[in-house]
Amino acid sequence: MSKVLCFGEILLRMSPSPDGNWLKKNLMPVYIGGAELNVATALSKWDIPVSYCTAMPDNYLSKEIAIQLAGKNIGINSIHLSGNRIGIYYLAQGTDLKHAGVIYDRAHSSFAELKPGILDWDKILHDASWFHFSAISPALNENIAAVCKEGLDAAAKKNIPISVDLNHRAKLWQYGKRPVDVMPELVQYCDVLMGNIWSANTLLGIDVDKAIHQKGEKADYFQHAKRTALVIQKQFPKCKIVANTFRFDHGKDGVLYYASLFKDGSQYNSKEFVAHEIIDKVGTGDCFMAGLIYGLYHKNDLQDIVNFSAAAAFGKFHETGDATNQDVVAIRAILNEVNK
Repeated sequence: MSKVLCFGEILLRMSPSPDGNWLKKNLMPVYIGGAELNVATALSKWDIPVSYCTAMPDNYLSKEIAIQLAGKNIGINSIHLSGNRIGIYYLAQGTDLKHAGVIYDRAHSSFAELKPGILDWDKILHDASWFHFSAISPALNENIAAVCKEGLDAAAKKNIPISVDLNHRAKLWQYGKRPVDVMPELVQYCDVLMGNIWSANTLLGIDVDKAIHQKGEKADYFQHAKRTALVIQKQFPKCKIVANTFRFDHGKDGVLYYASLFKDGSQYNSKEFVAHEIIDKVGTGDCFMAGLIYGLYHKNDLQDIVNFSAAAAFGKFHETGDATNQDVVAIRAILNEVNK
């Protein structure tokens, strides 16, 4: 059966409580994550055949993780065993929307030490009907950027649709290259792009209105999203679908969320979702990306796709951990509630 292939670094997220009790109790929650794995986990939950390509060391920890992934019906045959460690990041529990407190410990991970020529892309892609990656991988180092290009080129030669999440992690781009020096060469391969007007500016050099926040109306943001999508499609003709998400603080601990999808000159805007409190912000964009792939995989109506994707992302705000545990029924229930 043809599968969606997600490629990226697997991570362990250490999630200490912000009050220091984790030190007193000798207890810290650990989650298996990584943007692309979060997408794969959601798709598997929604009964889309999916496999995951990453690199991990050949040890008992990796084997236990692989068993966990296989138990979720995520294909693990493309996991490359090499290197000495799994990347880690630390993020305290709470509602910090901007990830300001994230601490990365990913240097010299098995994934970060991959080089062109190591992965057998013909074998990895043999049963793939979709290839997904994110801008997090090429942020790690020049070799990983080249490995991404190698995989994208192989997928393109097989006419496999390609999607990218333009998620920007400023703390990762530390190897002397700016995102705008790297990402355009990779985005040229993509059929579907997800991001926002600010990541398009930072990663692709597309102009953003610096006064957009002063305007602050939803109609202004949607108009800007359309303008950004048109520029993306002009610069990258292979890209047929562009999605932009908007996530804002709402009150003290809440969130305001909506999104748009652009294709064939038409823009489809999602419902607006509002929560006064959230539990965890990690993985919301990954959940939206998974919803996008899910809808396109099933050839759903474009308005339904953007609504479903936004509802899935919104639901993730109310879950702990990196990956969603929502099923399709739960996401549809969120949509039904906002439609009342």
